[in-house]
Amino acid sequence: MLKFISFSSGSSGNCYFLFDGERGLLIDAGVSLRRVRKALLENGLGFDAVRCVLLTHDHMDHIRHLGTFCKKLSLPVFATSVLHEAICNNEYAEGWVGACRRNLSDDGPTEVLPGVLARYFIVPHDASQTVGYSIEWGGKHFVLMTDVGAMTEEAIEYAQAADTLVIESNYDLPMLLKGRYTEELKRRIRGGNGHLSNDECADAIGRVWHKGLKNIFLCHLSENNNDPLKAYESAADALQGIILEDGSTAKDETFLRTLPRGRVSPFYEI
Repeated sequence: MLKFISFSSGSSGNCYFLFDGERGLLIDAGVSLRRVRKALLENGLGFDAVRCVLLTHDHMDHIRHLGTFCKKLSLPVFATSVLHEAICNNEYAEGWVGACRRNLSDDGPTEVLPGVLARYFIVPHDASQTVGYSIEWGGKHFVLMTDVGAMTEEAIEYAQAADTLVIESNYDLPMLLKGRYTEELKRRIRGGNGHLSNDECADAIGRVWHKGLKNIFLCHLSENNNDPLKAYESAADALQGIILEDGSTAKDETFLRTLPRGRVSPFYEI
């Protein structure tokens, strides 16, 4: 059985870990080695469990500690060629990523670990390039999409094949509109190349839900423009609205959780 943990999710840093009991991979490197080490030790693991890193995009909260990861651990770093070029010129990774660089295939899956296949798909966001991931591991299909300005048909298709989905539910629209952000920043967040709102996330969940979707984790909740209960209830309402043949709802079939902002989550078996 696969396990999943978030070391942090949100604008203060993002880093996720997928693990099969012996080896695992990180998605993004927006938190310190110290935090990752502490969380692993608390779960009886060492850094030898971490075998590679996958990157979603080059914003600071996702790559702030990438250079240190490469310098200290020399882990393979998987990203698209476009994203690698941007990262190599970034102050948080410059000079350290080169030897760790591994390009993802543009034409199909990449074997990032023996028997573990990762496919990327592009999502709209105002970085050099932003991707989501579909990871096939031991018969499981794990899909992660964060920092998504708008859902695409390709993202929907990958999510429809997932048994675990990590999806952004960044902001509550009324909170954003009434909040203290500048009008320019508000437009950036909700303008199609920023982030998914709770309502947009719920709409996506309604479109992608299928009987095999066992886990949904809501990620990258805004500290200033969202509330975990609002995000949860929005997604839960979408699941409750899907009525099954026996009269139960999709909510009865799916484990739904919000990932904590700026701190470590429990280890979830998926």
